[in-house]
Amino acid sequence: MFSADTYAQRRQRLAASLAEAQNSETQNIAPLLFLPGNHDAPMNYADNIYPFRQDSNFRYFAGHNLPGLALTIDTATGDSLLWGNDISIDHIVWMGEQPSVAELAERIGAKRGGTRRELSDLLKLRADAVLHLPPYREERRTFLREHLGPEATPSEALIRAVIALRAVKSAEELAEMDRAVATSMTMHRAAQEHAAPGMLEAEVAGLIEGIAIQANGRLAYPAIVTRNGQILHNHYHGNVLKKGDLLLIDAGAESDTGYAGDITRTFAVGAPMTNQQREIHDIVDRAKREAIAALRPGITFREVHDLASTIIARGLTDLGLMTGDPERAVATGAHTMFFPHGLGHMIGLDVHDMEDLGEDLVGYDEEVKRSCMFGTRSLRLGRKLETGFVVTVEPGIYFIPALIDRWREKGKFTNFINYAALDAYRDFGGIRLEDNVAVTEGGHRVLG
Repeated sequence: MFSADTYAQRRQRLAASLAEAQNSETQNIAPLLFLPGNHDAPMNYADNIYPFRQDSNFRYFAGHNLPGLALTIDTATGDSLLWGNDISIDHIVWMGEQPSVAELAERIGAKRGGTRRELSDLLKLRADAVLHLPPYREERRTFLREHLGPEATPSEALIRAVIALRAVKSAEELAEMDRAVATSMTMHRAAQEHAAPGMLEAEVAGLIEGIAIQANGRLAYPAIVTRNGQILHNHYHGNVLKKGDLLLIDAGAESDTGYAGDITRTFAVGAPMTNQQREIHDIVDRAKREAIAALRPGITFREVHDLASTIIARGLTDLGLMTGDPERAVATGAHTMFFPHGLGHMIGLDVHDMEDLGEDLVGYDEEVKRSCMFGTRSLRLGRKLETGFVVTVEPGIYFIPALIDRWREKGKFTNFINYAALDAYRDFGGIRLEDNVAVTEGGHRVLG
């Protein structure tokens, strides 16, 4: 956790930015901001729970990674109250002694509000003044309907205010992200050193998850460890590795403070890359390096995505897999057969930072709108970059047999795609490379 002053200042800035919402969303009543934490989630019965993961918005403003807590911020008085039940002697027997809610509140520069039942009474009493964020768990949707009414909707003013604060990372946040990325890089180095023919993908996945736990953290998201890199989000780990397989690993550690790393590497198992593999790897690496070099305040991330896309199209044209002018190919979307996703996204307390608040509100603005084009519409971030943003840069090239066959059958982009040449790549798989980069006043810095 950070200092109490850090959390208090964040809450003060949030409350100050919500002054206008008093008129637009709460009918001239001073808003009460409601930021609930998460509860334990049972796997198959109440006492057998999934590893706890705190709500990132609660953690940003209240710090604690403990279940059953909630935060309110009264914009009229400035009071921040932490709500929750102190544990009983029965819980102490099983869990040991725990800090009281009053002690937890003091650690973040807040006051104790009361029990969860008392919070329930307050929310019902002040339902017309309560501003809340979009729920992503059914239990929270139910709670909000029961306490604020079936017509209650998330506050756009609160969403925008939270995004504005969380998007710009402080120096202490960047230090935590450096730690998360450093652990992530240790995971990837260990995987490359230990992966061998005859292993299950699961053995490599277990190795890297253990390293994340050894660093007093966890995985930031379920690891992708696959010899089938053409499947973009492949969480199946049951394949046996063979000599020369391309193994794509997309895995990042989460620090004990909740900040994420998100790193991808692709390498050949137990052998040097073949010429064919090396040629594709070099194109992806060039796209990654030149995209990172372009990052700076003021440039839109959509421009950087298009730059990486053009580098990929030019490289594939040099190999004879694409034809024609690379920039025109990118403009028409022909390159998305090989690069069918966005270049990257924001990262912070969430691996896809603040995605629960709405991708378009986080990643786009009035100047830059999301594309409707296949592949490019998956770009989560398009807006102009600012100092303090942290983004992933993750270009890739994939040979997806089903997509190749579908496009060939429909005669799509025959003036840009050399379908005959693709026959030699049907079993290639895919290559993705990814780093995490902070935007600085002078340009950028690769984390870790």
